[in-house]
Amino acid sequence: MSIKAKRFRAQPMTRLLEGHGELGSLMRMARLIDRAQQHLRDNLPAEVAAHLHVGGFRDGRLTLITDRAAWLTRLRYEQSRLLELVHELPGFEAVSGFTFKVRPVRPVKVPLRQVRHLTAGAADELSSCAEDVSDPRLKAALQRLAAHAERET
Repeated sequence: MSIKAKRFRAQPMTRLLEGHGELGSLMRMARLIDRAQQHLRDNLPAEVAAHLHVGGFRDGRLTLITDRAAWLTRLRYEQSRLLELVHELPGFEAVSGFTFKVRPVRPVKVPLRQVRHLTAGAADELSSCAEDVSDPRLKAALQRLAAHAERET
């Protein structure tokens, strides 16, 4: 009895992304959500549109995400208008309501760069230590460190 390995041919990406498998349906849902987000942002005032994200679609409810509770409150007041806007899009006729969520966006904090200075005296000490060292790698490292000193002109 022999075991033969099946050799599958590589499939083009368009077939994988637009097929009837899980990846295809995921891509279709992502395109629908992106279209809904763009449509809502185009039809809302600019101040609100910048804070609105469409998070998903499940059980006939569209999830809308904002970064502050104040924007969420404003979106709740305009809920009927939003529902009319969403119903204009093909594929979203079945939306019966919204699920609102607040997800604060915290900007990434870049760590402060700590610049250290090496005095000329410290550089002279490192150079003199490098002269006394027999290991060539350590000697080269000490000389490189000494070269970083701020030389007085």
